Amino acid sequence: SLPPPLCARFCVCLYLWGFCVVAFFCWSGFGRSRSMVAEMEKSCSLLIHFDKGTAALANEIKEALEGNDVSRKIDALKKAIMLLLNGESVPQLFFTIVRYVLPSEDHTIQKLLLLFLEIIDRTDSRGKILPEMILICNNLRKNLQHPNEYVRGVTLRFLSRLNEAEIIEPLIPSVLTNLEHRHAFVRRNSVLAIMSIYKLPQGEQLLPDAPDLIERILTTEQDLSTRRNAFLMLFNCAQQRAVNYLLSHLDSVSNWGELLQMLVLELVRKVCRTNPAEKGKYIKIIISLLNSSSTAVMYECAGTLVSLSSAPTAIRAAANTYCQLLISQSDNNVKLIVLDRLQELKASHREVMIELIMDILRALSSPNLDIRRKTLDIALDLITPRNIDEVVMTLKKEVVKTQNRELEKNGEYRQMLVQAIHSCALRFPEVASSVVHLLMDFLGDTNVASAMDVASFVREIIETNPKLRESIVARLLDTFYQITSSRVCSCTLWIIGEYCLSLAEVQSGISTVKQSLGDLPFYTIAEDGEIIDPIAPKGQPQLIKSLPTSTGTVSSRRPAVLEDGTYATQSAAFETAVLAPTLLGAGGTPTNLRAILLTGDFFLGAVIACTLTKLVLRLQELLPSNLAFNRAVADALLIMVSMLRLGQSSALAHPIDDDSYLRISLCIKTLSCPNDVMRKVWLHSCRESFVKMITDKQHRETEETKAKAQTTHAQPDDLIDFYHLKSRKGMSQLELEDEVQDDLKRATGEFTKDGDGMKKLNRVLQLTGFSDPVYAEAYVTVHQYDIVLDVTVVNKTNETLQNLCLELATMGDLKLVERPQNYTLAPEARKEIHANIKVSSTETGVIFGNIIYETTSVVDHNVVLNDIHVDIMDYISPAVCPDIAFRNMWAEFEWENKVAVNTNIQDENEFLNHVVASTNMKCLTPLCALEGDCGFLAANLYAKSAFGEDALVNLSIEKQQDGKLVGFIRIRSKTQGIALSLGDKITVKQKGP
Repeated sequence: SLPPPLCARFCVCLYLWGFCVVAFFCWSGFGRSRSMVAEMEKSCSLLIHFDKGTAALANEIKEALEGNDVSRKIDALKKAIMLLLNGESVPQLFFTIVRYVLPSEDHTIQKLLLLFLEIIDRTDSRGKILPEMILICNNLRKNLQHPNEYVRGVTLRFLSRLNEAEIIEPLIPSVLTNLEHRHAFVRRNSVLAIMSIYKLPQGEQLLPDAPDLIERILTTEQDLSTRRNAFLMLFNCAQQRAVNYLLSHLDSVSNWGELLQMLVLELVRKVCRTNPAEKGKYIKIIISLLNSSSTAVMYECAGTLVSLSSAPTAIRAAANTYCQLLISQSDNNVKLIVLDRLQELKASHREVMIELIMDILRALSSPNLDIRRKTLDIALDLITPRNIDEVVMTLKKEVVKTQNRELEKNGEYRQMLVQAIHSCALRFPEVASSVVHLLMDFLGDTNVASAMDVASFVREIIETNPKLRESIVARLLDTFYQITSSRVCSCTLWIIGEYCLSLAEVQSGISTVKQSLGDLPFYTIAEDGEIIDPIAPKGQPQLIKSLPTSTGTVSSRRPAVLEDGTYATQSAAFETAVLAPTLLGAGGTPTNLRAILLTGDFFLGAVIACTLTKLVLRLQELLPSNLAFNRAVADALLIMVSMLRLGQSSALAHPIDDDSYLRISLCIKTLSCPNDVMRKVWLHSCRESFVKMITDKQHRETEETKAKAQTTHAQPDDLIDFYHLKSRKGMSQLELEDEVQDDLKRATGEFTKDGDGMKKLNRVLQLTGFSDPVYAEAYVTVHQYDIVLDVTVVNKTNETLQNLCLELATMGDLKLVERPQNYTLAPEARKEIHANIKVSSTETGVIFGNIIYETTSVVDHNVVLNDIHVDIMDYISPAVCPDIAFRNMWAEFEWENKVAVNTNIQDENEFLNHVVASTNMKCLTPLCALEGDCGFLAANLYAKSAFGEDALVNLSIEKQQDGKLVGFIRIRSKTQGIALSLGDKITVKQKGP
């Protein structure tokens, strides 16, 4: 025994020594722990989220495992597995499980025990097998010889996920024995276990005859899943044997099951990529599998065929398969995927796809609007003079079907059909006569957007097809009373004013307008002072002020961003149709114009005044008698004055606006004192402007078509093979076509892509400096929904860098997919590290991080990386949308970002082009509207993101006397991110190049 002072001193020294030892092992284990976590993540096959990781829970798990209750043991094992999967440590749990859980005969416990053994660390810090794993080996051997097939199967599954040869080697005889087990569940897992053992670094020494053994099993086995696993083993470990087996059983491939056929297609793709010269014989296999009873095999066959061959016969077979799937499958997601594949085929093999246009149009029978929209988009690009009649006939039948009011979203579908027919009629004017009269029946549609599309279609057709003018005008005057929308009335009134050319048409047009307005005046004041409509039917309320706002002005409020960044409430007006009871006057006379006017829509009143002015001026040219002309002028002036009185009275809640008042007053002045100059402006200039607009639109569409049709060209000295001079010996027609197509692609330069190297160099970002001990640079690849970083790390020191880890973090709607792994880097060595980042929205994001590594010194080293900014332009592409759709989205979208113009550019058009180029957007404003030098410019820009988001931009600028441009750029979108990101991009780029 020591004296008390020495004893106390000894205890203190022992305590400090123990503390130092613990600290050393904790520090030395820190780096290893990261590598162990990375190793565990690479081999683990489960991932379960679990939040309850506390010390109390660990104690509860231990107590439950030591008890005799089987259900508590099962719950405790599940909790232990979830704790370990989420990085929690449960000390001494392994020995508790070996003592109390390992002897259990319960199948669920044995299954969970194998999952537990799968995720724990089975090696020490030097990579050696832990001694206690010997106990596990004995238990695994017993399980492999267990009389129950389930226990054998799950144990074999566990072995297929092990990487430690020391554990697996003594179990190999038992694994081979299970190949002859009576139950297929055991045999299929045994084959997978043999494959995983053979793929180990020492696998060829552990199982040298595995390929021969599996090939014999593949020949004799009857179970489909077991044969699939055996073929998979040959595919991964002995590819030539798999190829030989496939070629020796070509006649029976079509009778193989779905699982095995899918694997055959994967083998064919792999072999043809490595040896393209032999793909002719494999294409025959794919063609035979196109008639498989499995839809999954058919889909994969078609995709494989397209990826391997460009022969027209092969493409036609693949397209027919896609069309068959499109019609036979009821799942809307499957239909959309198949339509995407057809869209890709259309881009590269349009001539083949033209033959299948009617099969594609059969997808219109689906009630889903997305499927119908995509089907119409594909079909419209495949229209030719040979199939236009069939296509239009199909579209007409679909339009007739939309009259069934029991179906949902008929209005939206009808609008799509009208737009499709409109496009067909513009490209092939000869079909316009067969559809225009049918569509005019829908001018009175309650769906305003659909009716407006019909009116726009009629307006364009009547100009481009002069032969149809008389019949269209007559039909329009007959159906005018059915129109219930202010916008549609305005468009049809313009058509009546411009294209009523004969005396009968002009007189009928004036009579139609007067009858739609009803008797004058528009209001009277009763004895009690109430303002009433004198021609209102007795069954309807006669008070004008109590009339519902049943047209054009259904207000909606939403937050808007003001100039100073504050929020306010913004109102937007949406147009609806007039209620049916307000369309009839006394005696059942149709008065649709009167009903809309009495709601306060004086823009329509200005359009009525302009239409009457044009008709009366044209009547003067057609009538020799001044008496009839004067009577028409008097009637028109009376209507215009009545509208002005209505607007200035207290009969309506809102008075007439200044613009409408000035336009109606101008019409009164024109009719009061007509002259040749005014007559030319009213009767000729308006129509000339419309003709110019149509011509510019057609020219713009032609230029876009030519730009899309541009193809790459071959060099003058490139080799060209001729079809008729090729050797046909030993080649089938399909192989010959495929060879010719490859030659044509090579001749036209499709196999060569110039400038790829420069594009890659532009996307390489330097992450560290040249003087840093670790140099890193990244090549950024932006896909539709993710970003791939290929980071090259170079060790510039003379020391070995251990546990080197690339740690990344993100800002914005970016998410890291994988945890970083640790690497060891020798002096002057380099390592390629890949990182995947998911993108969830179109928003500018930032990727930042650092590189951590260890050397022989105790201190960890840290190198901070430069930030990687994810540009919004990578996700935005120019797009086109109709003006009506642009206005509707502008009114609906909630988020607005207003950017003040601050640029060094002094030319309006140059600044517009600079903004278009900087934002990757499409200018929707026609070029003719941007011509001239008036000092003002307003244009609309549009783009669509990879996530389907719409980006709207309005540019309004003015050139001041000193030459400086001022104004605002307004950005609207449905989400906040794209509006803010585009605003930041414009703010940075608007200064000029």
